[in-house]
Amino acid sequence: MRLITIEEYNDKTMQLARPIYDRHRRVLLAAGRTIHPKYLERLKQMDIKYLFVDDFISDGISMEELVDMPTWMDAVEVVQQAFEDAKVNKLLDIRAIQKLAFKLLDEVSKRKILIIIPSTSLASELQLYAHAVNVALLALQLGKKLMLNHLQMNDLAIGALLHDIGKAVKGEEHHTVKGFNYLRKNREISLLSAHVAYQHHEMFNGEGVPRQIHDQQIHQYAQICGIANRFENLLSKEGVPPHEAMEILMAKSDIDFSQQLVRLFINTIPSYPPGTTVTMSDGKEAIVTKIVDHMQRPHIRYLSTNEEVSLAERPNLLIVNISQEQSGSNG
Repeated sequence: MRLITIEEYNDKTMQLARPIYDRHRRVLLAAGRTIHPKYLERLKQMDIKYLFVDDFISDGISMEELVDMPTWMDAVEVVQQAFEDAKVNKLLDIRAIQKLAFKLLDEVSKRKILIIIPSTSLASELQLYAHAVNVALLALQLGKKLMLNHLQMNDLAIGALLHDIGKAVKGEEHHTVKGFNYLRKNREISLLSAHVAYQHHEMFNGEGVPRQIHDQQIHQYAQICGIANRFENLLSKEGVPPHEAMEILMAKSDIDFSQQLVRLFINTIPSYPPGTTVTMSDGKEAIVTKIVDHMQRPHIRYLSTNEEVSLAERPNLLIVNISQEQSGSNG
C-alpha cells in the first residue's frame, strides 16, 4: 500500500487500499475497487487530493504506522459535532471531546511512529475537521517527545482538536479570538486548552496574530499546535512532500517557531513515510518500506532487484529526491 496524489492514479495498475468516503462519512468506494475515470473526475470535484492504493511496486508494504482509519473517521465526526455546536453558540459536549482526547492519546502512546491520513483524502466538507484531528495527532507526538505528563497531554489534545473552533463562531473578529472566547464559556475546558486556540497563529518573532506576542510569551502548547498546523496544511492543502515541509519548518526556526521545538518535531515525524518512491544517491529507484528506529533513515527496497536495505546501517547511502513515480510527473 502507498499514498498517491489523485493525479497519479492509474486504473490499469492500481486498486484502492482504503475506502473513499463522501461528505456524510459514508463509504463511497470500498477498498479493493478500481476507480472508473468518470468517478475519478467526481472525486476531484469533491476536492479529494490523495488516495491510498495497492499496486505492484507497493506489494508487501502494510503501512502499519498509519493511524487507524475507523478511529480517525470517528474522531472527525466528534470534531464536526463540536463545530456544529459552536456555530449555534451551544455549549460543547465535553464528555465526547474528553473521550476523543483520551482515545487519540492512547493511539499515540502505544505506537513508536504514527503517520497521519491527509485531510484532503476526504471530501471538502470534512477537511476542516480532519485537519483538526491530524493537528492533534501531530501535536501529541511532539508532546510525547517532550515527555509531557498525562494531564498536560490531555490539555494539549483538547486545545489542538479545537484550535480552529472560532471558524464556526459568528462574528467579525479573528477566529483565534472567537475560539478563545467561546472555549472560555465551556468551564470544563482548561484555560491552557483555550489558549491553544488563542495563540496558535502567534509567531516567535512577534509578527503573528492576534496579539503580536513573541518568544516565551507564546504558551508551549500553542507553539506545538502552530508547528503541527503549518505542517498539516503544507502536506494536505499544498501537496508539499513531508521532507520538503520539514525544510520549510526549519527555515522558519526562530522566526515563526521555536527552533528547539522544530528540531524535536523533525526528529519525531518521518520525512519519508512508507510507500514513498525515491531516487537514491547511487542513482537507483527505490520505495520506502518501513521505519524502525530512525525517522529520517528508513528501510528501502530497490525497485529493480527487490533488495531491501536499512539506511540506518548504510550511512553513505542517501535519499536524494522523490522519484518521478511519486511526484506524478510520469504522466
